[in-house]
Amino acid sequence: MLLGLRQRPEPARVGALVRVLAEGLPRWRQRPLLVPVPSWKRQGNPLPVLVCRQLVRQLGYRRADLLERSRPVLGQHHLGRSLRLANQEGAFHCRRGPRLGEALGRPVLVVDDILTSGATGCSAAAALECLGWQVVGLLCLARTPRGRSRTDRSPSGP
Repeated sequence: MLLGLRQRPEPARVGALVRVLAEGLPRWRQRPLLVPVPSWKRQGNPLPVLVCRQLVRQLGYRRADLLERSRPVLGQHHLGRSLRLANQEGAFHCRRGPRLGEALGRPVLVVDDILTSGATGCSAAAALECLGWQVVGLLCLARTPRGRSRTDRSPSGP
């Protein structure tokens, strides 16, 4: 379903997914700042931004487009964990650090659609933390099954 929403975004469906996701979020003293993962493709993945929009609408969180891609990366669906980490290393640049008092106690959440190895989220968090943002987590709509990737399947396996 998420892969289909990447191609044909439906805000109502994303809103329903975010309502379920929001039920499991902790209650912070300050509302988190949401930072969507940007795509390097011209027609990139719209889901991180749509998730942020829904969280702003539903929970009153704030969104800041602090990240930009510093270079294109390889498509990761064929890569294992170690190659994904290497592929994403240094792939993001943070546009600015926190303004005076802006980051004090405010949690920052990196927002993406699907978590596989964590390489994209780790690289995005590292770029933000380098300029002083306090990243407390990665928020995703789904995760791939642990320990099982495309490269792990045998030709005769499921």
